[in-house]
Amino acid sequence: MKGFTKRAILAACVGAAMLITVGCGSNQSSQSTQLTYNGSSTLAPVISKIATDFTEKNKTWNHADSSLPDKDITIYVSSGGSGTGIKAVIDGTADFGLVAREVKDSEKAKIKDYNEIKVGIDALTIAVNPENPLYAIKDNLTKEEIIKIFSGEYKTWNQVDPSLPNQEIIVVTRDLGGGAHEVFQQKIMGSVEVTKDAIQAPSMGALVTKVKENPYAIGYASYGMLGQNKGQIVAFKVNGVAPTDETITDGSYMIQRPLLIVGKGNMGGVADAFTKYLKSEEGRKVIHKMGFVPVN
Repeated sequence: MKGFTKRAILAACVGAAMLITVGCGSNQSSQSTQLTYNGSSTLAPVISKIATDFTEKNKTWNHADSSLPDKDITIYVSSGGSGTGIKAVIDGTADFGLVAREVKDSEKAKIKDYNEIKVGIDALTIAVNPENPLYAIKDNLTKEEIIKIFSGEYKTWNQVDPSLPNQEIIVVTRDLGGGAHEVFQQKIMGSVEVTKDAIQAPSMGALVTKVKENPYAIGYASYGMLGQNKGQIVAFKVNGVAPTDETITDGSYMIQRPLLIVGKGNMGGVADAFTKYLKSEEGRKVIHKMGFVPVN
Protein backbone atom coordinates (compact mmCIF):
# COMPACT_ATOMS: atom_id res chain seq x y z
CA MET A 1 0.00 0.00 0.00
CA LYS A 2 1.39 3.39 -0.91
CA GLY A 3 1.91 6.11 1.62
CA PHE A 4 3.16 4.01 4.54
CA THR A 5 5.23 6.34 6.73
CA LYS A 6 6.62 6.20 10.21
CA ARG A 7 3.29 7.47 11.39
CA ALA A 8 0.18 5.42 11.92
CA ILE A 9 -1.63 5.16 8.60
CA LEU A 10 -4.36 7.77 8.32
CA ALA A 11 -6.88 6.24 5.96
CA ALA A 12 -10.59 6.25 5.32
CA CYS A 13 -11.60 3.26 7.37
CA VAL A 14 -15.28 3.54 8.18
CA GLY A 15 -16.77 1.11 10.67
CA ALA A 16 -20.43 1.44 11.60
CA ALA A 17 -20.73 5.07 10.49
CA MET A 18 -17.61 6.13 12.37
CA LEU A 19 -14.24 7.22 11.00
CA ILE A 20 -11.39 5.33 12.61
CA THR A 21 -8.13 7.12 11.95
CA VAL A 22 -5.46 4.48 12.47
CA GLY A 23 -5.25 2.29 9.38
CA CYS A 24 -7.80 0.43 7.30
CA GLY A 25 -9.68 -2.67 8.32
CA SER A 26 -8.08 -5.17 5.97
CA ASN A 27 -6.16 -7.97 7.63
CA GLN A 28 -2.41 -7.53 7.33
CA SER A 29 -1.58 -9.32 10.57
CA SER A 30 0.54 -11.99 8.89
CA GLN A 31 3.34 -9.41 8.89
CA SER A 32 4.84 -9.41 12.35
CA THR A 33 5.22 -5.64 12.54
CA GLN A 34 1.52 -4.93 11.97
CA LEU A 35 -1.39 -5.21 14.39
CA THR A 36 -5.12 -5.30 13.62
CA TYR A 37 -7.97 -4.49 15.99
CA ASN A 38 -11.65 -4.83 15.12
CA GLY A 39 -14.88 -4.58 17.07
CA SER A 40 -16.78 -2.28 19.41
CA SER A 41 -17.64 1.15 18.04
CA THR A 42 -17.35 2.43 21.62
CA LEU A 43 -13.83 1.12 22.20
CA ALA A 44 -12.39 1.53 18.68
CA PRO A 45 -11.91 5.33 18.86
CA VAL A 46 -10.10 4.91 22.19
CA ILE A 47 -7.67 2.34 20.80
CA SER A 48 -7.28 4.48 17.68
CA LYS A 49 -6.24 7.52 19.74
CA ILE A 50 -3.83 5.51 21.88
CA ALA A 51 -2.35 3.92 18.74
CA THR A 52 -1.84 7.35 17.18
CA ASP A 53 -0.09 8.64 20.32
CA PHE A 54 2.07 5.50 20.53
CA THR A 55 3.09 5.79 16.87
CA GLU A 56 3.88 9.49 17.04
CA LYS A 57 6.00 8.90 20.13
CA ASN A 58 7.95 5.91 18.82
CA LYS A 59 7.79 5.96 14.99
CA THR A 60 9.41 2.50 14.74
CA TRP A 61 8.97 -0.65 16.82
CA ASN A 62 12.57 -0.76 18.01
CA HIS A 63 12.15 2.67 19.55
CA ALA A 64 9.38 1.25 21.75
CA ASP A 65 11.42 -1.89 22.54
CA SER A 66 15.03 -2.31 21.44
CA SER A 67 14.51 -6.04 20.87
CA LEU A 68 11.95 -5.36 18.13
CA PRO A 69 12.63 -4.71 14.41
CA ASP A 70 13.59 -1.30 13.06
CA LYS A 71 10.34 -1.11 11.09
CA ASP A 72 7.48 1.36 10.87
CA ILE A 73 4.68 0.93 13.39
CA THR A 74 1.44 0.00 11.62
CA ILE A 75 -1.72 -0.44 13.67
CA TYR A 76 -5.10 -0.97 12.02
CA VAL A 77 -8.30 -0.20 13.93
CA SER A 78 -11.80 -0.73 12.57
CA SER A 79 -15.24 -1.01 14.13
CA GLY A 80 -18.39 -2.99 13.50
CA GLY A 81 -19.63 -4.08 16.91
CA SER A 82 -18.42 -6.35 19.70
CA GLY A 83 -19.75 -9.48 18.01
CA THR A 84 -17.90 -8.58 14.82
CA GLY A 85 -14.67 -8.17 16.79
CA ILE A 86 -14.98 -11.59 18.40
CA LYS A 87 -15.78 -13.19 15.05
CA ALA A 88 -12.74 -11.49 13.48
CA VAL A 89 -10.47 -13.12 16.08
CA ILE A 90 -12.14 -16.50 15.60
CA ASP A 91 -11.80 -16.23 11.80
CA GLY A 92 -8.24 -14.91 11.97
CA THR A 93 -9.06 -11.66 10.17
CA ALA A 94 -7.89 -9.56 13.14
CA ASP A 95 -5.28 -10.02 15.84
CA PHE A 96 -7.52 -8.59 18.53
CA GLY A 97 -11.23 -8.06 19.08
CA LEU A 98 -12.59 -4.96 20.81
CA VAL A 99 -15.49 -5.93 23.05
CA ALA A 100 -17.77 -3.76 25.19
CA ARG A 101 -19.61 -6.53 27.03
CA GLU A 102 -18.85 -9.79 28.78
CA VAL A 103 -17.59 -12.48 26.41
CA LYS A 104 -19.79 -15.58 26.37
CA ASP A 105 -18.34 -18.98 27.27
CA SER A 106 -19.42 -20.26 23.85
CA GLU A 107 -17.36 -17.51 22.21
CA LYS A 108 -14.32 -18.13 24.41
CA ALA A 109 -14.41 -21.81 23.46
CA LYS A 110 -13.95 -20.90 19.79
CA ILE A 111 -10.78 -18.87 20.44
CA LYS A 112 -7.65 -20.96 20.93
CA ASP A 113 -5.78 -20.03 24.13
CA TYR A 114 -8.36 -17.32 24.82
CA ASN A 115 -6.89 -14.22 26.42
CA GLU A 116 -8.52 -10.94 27.44
CA ILE A 117 -7.31 -7.62 28.76
CA LYS A 118 -9.70 -5.34 30.63
CA VAL A 119 -8.73 -1.76 29.84
CA GLY A 120 -11.69 0.10 31.29
CA ILE A 121 -15.31 0.23 32.40
CA ASP A 122 -18.14 1.91 30.54
CA ALA A 123 -21.76 2.44 31.51
CA LEU A 124 -24.92 2.89 29.51
CA THR A 125 -26.71 6.09 30.46
CA ILE A 126 -30.37 6.80 29.80
CA ALA A 127 -29.81 9.88 27.70
CA VAL A 128 -31.97 12.62 26.21
CA ASN A 129 -31.65 16.05 24.64
CA PRO A 130 -31.42 18.73 27.41
CA GLU A 131 -34.74 20.10 26.08
CA ASN A 132 -36.53 16.80 26.68
CA PRO A 133 -39.80 17.55 28.53
CA LEU A 134 -39.45 14.67 31.00
CA TYR A 135 -35.97 15.80 32.04
CA ALA A 136 -37.44 19.24 32.77
CA ILE A 137 -39.59 17.80 35.58
CA LYS A 138 -37.49 14.89 36.92
CA ASP A 139 -33.92 13.62 36.76
CA ASN A 140 -34.49 10.03 37.89
CA LEU A 141 -36.07 6.99 36.26
CA THR A 142 -36.76 3.66 37.90
CA LYS A 143 -35.88 0.43 36.15
CA GLU A 144 -39.60 -0.23 35.71
CA GLU A 145 -40.15 3.15 34.03
CA ILE A 146 -37.24 2.53 31.67
CA ILE A 147 -38.69 -0.86 30.70
CA LYS A 148 -42.08 0.71 29.95
CA ILE A 149 -40.47 3.42 27.80
CA PHE A 150 -38.14 1.16 25.83
CA SER A 151 -40.66 -1.66 25.39
CA GLY A 152 -43.20 0.68 23.85
CA GLU A 153 -45.74 0.27 26.66
CA TYR A 154 -45.45 4.03 26.99
CA LYS A 155 -45.86 5.36 23.46
CA THR A 156 -46.19 9.08 24.16
CA TRP A 157 -44.56 11.31 26.74
CA ASN A 158 -47.84 12.18 28.46
CA GLN A 159 -48.23 8.49 29.32
CA VAL A 160 -45.06 8.77 31.40
CA ASP A 161 -46.44 11.86 33.14
CA PRO A 162 -49.80 13.50 32.29
CA SER A 163 -48.25 16.98 32.45
CA LEU A 164 -46.05 16.21 29.42
CA PRO A 165 -46.99 16.82 25.76
CA ASN A 166 -48.82 14.21 23.70
CA GLN A 167 -45.72 13.59 21.60
CA GLU A 168 -44.43 10.22 20.41
CA ILE A 169 -41.50 8.77 22.35
CA ILE A 170 -38.67 8.14 19.88
CA VAL A 171 -36.66 5.19 21.21
CA VAL A 172 -33.11 4.89 19.87
CA THR A 173 -30.99 1.76 20.43
CA ARG A 174 -27.85 0.18 19.05
CA ASP A 175 -28.27 -2.48 16.38
CA LEU A 176 -28.87 -5.98 17.68
CA GLY A 177 -25.26 -7.00 16.92
CA GLY A 178 -23.80 -4.33 19.16
CA GLY A 179 -22.47 -5.13 22.61
CA ALA A 180 -24.47 -2.24 24.07
CA HIS A 181 -27.78 -3.84 23.11
CA GLU A 182 -26.88 -7.10 24.83
CA VAL A 183 -25.86 -5.27 28.00
CA PHE A 184 -29.03 -3.16 28.06
CA GLN A 185 -31.22 -6.20 27.46
CA GLN A 186 -29.51 -8.11 30.27
CA LYS A 187 -29.22 -5.33 32.85
CA ILE A 188 -32.56 -3.59 32.29
CA MET A 189 -35.03 -5.28 29.98
CA GLY A 190 -34.61 -8.90 31.04
CA SER A 191 -37.17 -11.01 29.17
CA VAL A 192 -39.01 -7.94 27.84
CA GLU A 193 -38.06 -7.00 24.28
CA VAL A 194 -37.31 -3.47 23.13
CA THR A 195 -40.07 -2.05 20.94
CA LYS A 196 -39.93 -2.97 17.27
CA ASP A 197 -40.45 0.73 16.49
CA ALA A 198 -37.06 1.63 17.97
CA ILE A 199 -34.51 3.26 15.67
CA GLN A 200 -31.48 0.95 15.53
CA ALA A 201 -28.30 3.02 15.21
CA PRO A 202 -25.25 1.40 13.55
CA SER A 203 -22.82 2.86 16.10
CA MET A 204 -22.84 4.58 19.47
CA GLY A 205 -21.95 7.85 17.75
CA ALA A 206 -24.96 7.54 15.46
CA LEU A 207 -27.21 6.79 18.45
CA VAL A 208 -26.05 9.92 20.26
CA THR A 209 -26.58 12.02 17.13
CA LYS A 210 -30.22 10.87 16.93
CA VAL A 211 -30.77 11.76 20.59
CA LYS A 212 -29.12 15.17 20.19
CA GLU A 213 -31.26 16.01 17.17
CA ASN A 214 -34.68 15.32 18.72
CA PRO A 215 -35.94 16.52 22.13
CA TYR A 216 -38.52 13.71 22.09
CA ALA A 217 -35.91 10.97 21.61
CA ILE A 218 -34.40 8.76 24.31
CA GLY A 219 -31.58 6.23 24.06
CA TYR A 220 -28.86 4.43 26.00
CA ALA A 221 -25.66 6.39 25.38
CA SER A 222 -22.28 5.19 26.58
CA TYR A 223 -20.81 7.03 29.55
CA GLY A 224 -17.88 8.06 27.38
CA MET A 225 -20.21 9.63 24.83
CA LEU A 226 -21.97 11.52 27.62
CA GLY A 227 -18.69 13.21 28.52
CA GLN A 228 -17.75 13.83 24.89
CA ASN A 229 -21.12 15.52 24.23
CA LYS A 230 -21.44 17.52 27.43
CA GLY A 231 -24.30 20.01 27.24
CA GLN A 232 -25.76 18.32 24.16
CA ILE A 233 -27.13 15.25 25.93
CA VAL A 234 -27.99 14.65 29.58
CA ALA A 235 -28.51 11.46 31.57
CA PHE A 236 -31.15 10.39 34.06
CA LYS A 237 -30.28 8.76 37.34
CA VAL A 238 -31.31 5.10 37.39
CA ASN A 239 -33.03 3.96 40.59
CA GLY A 240 -31.69 7.12 42.22
CA VAL A 241 -28.05 6.57 41.23
CA ALA A 242 -26.28 8.93 38.82
CA PRO A 243 -23.61 7.57 36.46
CA THR A 244 -20.24 8.80 37.75
CA ASP A 245 -16.71 7.41 37.88
CA GLU A 246 -17.32 6.45 41.51
CA THR A 247 -20.71 4.74 41.07
CA ILE A 248 -19.50 2.88 37.98
CA THR A 249 -16.35 1.69 39.78
CA ASP A 250 -18.16 0.54 42.93
CA GLY A 251 -20.99 -1.07 40.95
CA SER A 252 -23.83 0.96 42.46
CA TYR A 253 -24.76 2.26 39.00
CA MET A 254 -26.39 -0.82 37.53
CA ILE A 255 -25.94 -0.48 33.75
CA GLN A 256 -22.20 -0.93 33.38
CA ARG A 257 -20.02 -3.03 31.09
CA PRO A 258 -16.34 -3.94 30.70
CA LEU A 259 -14.13 -2.68 27.88
CA LEU A 260 -12.09 -5.67 26.73
CA ILE A 261 -9.41 -6.56 24.21
CA VAL A 262 -9.53 -10.26 23.36
CA GLY A 263 -7.13 -12.42 21.39
CA LYS A 264 -5.45 -15.79 21.01
CA GLY A 265 -2.91 -16.41 23.75
CA ASN A 266 0.16 -14.25 24.25
CA MET A 267 1.33 -12.99 20.85
CA GLY A 268 4.51 -11.40 22.24
CA GLY A 269 6.68 -9.03 20.21
CA VAL A 270 4.98 -5.93 18.85
CA ALA A 271 1.67 -6.89 20.46
CA ASP A 272 3.28 -6.87 23.90
CA ALA A 273 4.93 -3.51 23.23
CA PHE A 274 1.65 -1.83 22.31
CA THR A 275 -0.29 -3.57 25.09
CA LYS A 276 2.26 -2.29 27.62
CA TYR A 277 1.63 1.25 26.36
CA LEU A 278 -2.15 0.71 26.46
CA LYS A 279 -1.92 -0.18 30.15
CA SER A 280 0.57 2.58 30.99
CA GLU A 281 -0.31 5.87 32.65
CA GLU A 282 -0.32 7.51 29.21
CA GLY A 283 -2.83 4.99 27.89
CA ARG A 284 -4.99 5.27 31.01
CA LYS A 285 -5.09 9.05 30.64
CA VAL A 286 -6.50 8.71 27.12
CA ILE A 287 -9.15 6.25 28.32
CA HIS A 288 -10.20 8.66 31.07
CA LYS A 289 -10.05 11.73 28.84
CA MET A 290 -12.41 10.03 26.39
CA GLY A 291 -14.93 9.60 29.18
CA PHE A 292 -14.38 6.05 30.41
CA VAL A 293 -13.13 4.62 33.69
CA PRO A 294 -9.64 3.09 33.29
CA VAL A 295 -8.61 0.01 35.28
CA ASN A 296 -5.22 -1.11 36.54
